[in-house]
Amino acid sequence: MNKTESNVSETPPVRPSRWLPLLLAIAIFMQMLDATILNTALPEIAKDFKVSPLNMQLAAISYTLTVALLIPLSGYLVDRFGTKNVFFGSIGIFMLGSALCAAAANLPMLVMARVIQGIGGSMLVPVPRLTILRVYDKSQLLNAINYAVMPALIGPIFGPLVGGYLVEYASWHWIFLLNLPIGLLGVLLGWRIMPDVKGENTTLDLSGYLTFASAACLLMLAVEMVSHSGAVWFSLLLALGGTAFSLLYYRHMKTAANPIYAADLFQVRTFRLGLTGNLFSRLGISSIPFLLPLLFQVAFGFAASVSGWLVAPVAFASLVVKPLIKPLMSRFGYRNVLIWNTRLLAILIMLLALPDADTSLIAWIVLLLLIGTCNSIQFSAMNTLTIADLRAHQTGSGNSLMAVNQQLAISLGIALGALILQSWSQSSFTAGNLHLSFRLTLLSIGLITLVSSIIFSRLHISDGRNLTD
Repeated sequence: MNKTESNVSETPPVRPSRWLPLLLAIAIFMQMLDATILNTALPEIAKDFKVSPLNMQLAAISYTLTVALLIPLSGYLVDRFGTKNVFFGSIGIFMLGSALCAAAANLPMLVMARVIQGIGGSMLVPVPRLTILRVYDKSQLLNAINYAVMPALIGPIFGPLVGGYLVEYASWHWIFLLNLPIGLLGVLLGWRIMPDVKGENTTLDLSGYLTFASAACLLMLAVEMVSHSGAVWFSLLLALGGTAFSLLYYRHMKTAANPIYAADLFQVRTFRLGLTGNLFSRLGISSIPFLLPLLFQVAFGFAASVSGWLVAPVAFASLVVKPLIKPLMSRFGYRNVLIWNTRLLAILIMLLALPDADTSLIAWIVLLLLIGTCNSIQFSAMNTLTIADLRAHQTGSGNSLMAVNQQLAISLGIALGALILQSWSQSSFTAGNLHLSFRLTLLSIGLITLVSSIIFSRLHISDGRNLTD
């Protein structure tokens, strides 16, 4: 069995507190709030650090990449040290990272602090989720997870709003200091209600993990470095190194006794296509939350609070539309929904290139509500289809790899969006016109999203039917 999740039967029965899902809700809320609050503040942070706002992507990427690389260790650490110790450790590290972010005096210091924050953030959600999976009866799992997830989904709605007002009326430092009281609440609740559960699988496929992490790091750095002057060849070497490590890991997982991610996962066609589609469609989608605050504040000169109000509808629509997704899948099927929703999402992203600073805010809100609706359909469909046909012994490993894939896609999407924007802004074609650079970037991102719909055309019409019958 994969080490990212141990067998429940290995853990002595524990009577869970009925408030345990609240702990998961706080963890998800804190992570989602932190992820969405930063983007609104990036232009102000850039001004304080005296760097270009177009070069601030590392502040976001450093966190998501760290989370992606450390998620595979969550199951092993819980088995080895227990849920309580790992949870308190993760909150403590996350709070320390948040305090260091607030104290950062320049971009390199902020990036390092975000890495520390990411170390804690990588365990914030997986540990309470693993605890719930281990101590609740299967009949109670769905209600427990839903109870935890629904309140936490307000984080992405409040993140841009709170970030905008804090930046405008206080200072950007408070977007990080806000994590401290929320983290303290998590510690106090966790002390009372988090059970201390350990497992018996305390071995780790260290060589496999290091190979996998090296591949992800090198490929990510290759995308990030290519925009730097004179670094094209170095970026190519990084990409070749990342590809080599990827091939090494593929060979390793086929021969190792207990690899972090088993080779038989990729024999499941819907998992393989779902993972690939998830990665490539998110390349475009994940760059939008990074690009929009820059467009509104840097190109249009909007206040941070206005930017927050304009970005919030994306998350609001994502929350509201969720109850309608399953009936939609039942009516049209996963294949049709994913193909046409991806195409519609691509068109909507390209439509973001049309409005300007004088466009009615209502028009912006309607467009962003539509994007949020399509985002919610896309993510729910991709995530459920990816694990739809996994067997019981593959579920833990598959869920973990899907979570890593999502975080890597977010990192790559931000890096790609920043790379395209920098390329257009430095091009003679735009002649220093920043809004034109944003327009061409959004058109490029939309085209990338459109091409990703080809992946979903390889699905069968019956795929996912077991989820809707």
